[in-house]
Amino acid sequence: VQLQASGGGLVQSGGSLRLSCAASGFTFYTYNIAWFRQAPGKKREGISFIRNSDGTTYYPDSVKGRFTISSENAKNTVYLQMNSLKPEDTTVYYCAAGPPHVYGFKYVGGYEYWGQGTLVTVSS
Repeated sequence: VQLQASGGGLVQSGGSLRLSCAASGFTFYTYNIAWFRQAPGKKREGISFIRNSDGTTYYPDSVKGRFTISSENAKNTVYLQMNSLKPEDTTVYYCAAGPPHVYGFKYVGGYEYWGQGTLVTVSS
């Protein structure tokens, strides 16, 4: 299994970025995919979740209305469109994948496979 995250970079406050997560080695369209971030000294935060089997998504309040997760099953790729970026969004972003879990697709413990991370820096 491989997850390759890309698309990070430097952007000004209020700007936008689109992250990509290219996946291989598992039945992509049946898995749950999520984006997480973790700033130094802070707890890992799940910021966008998608249940690929039916396209259901979930966002915590911290990013709701600003971030959008989408999936292109034909390309085994998940995207994270990030708009209205703030300096506090600066950190490394990771994509992760997991099979359907009894606790649901928002259950962080269900994500078994992780990408290498891509750095997002938002300047003020």
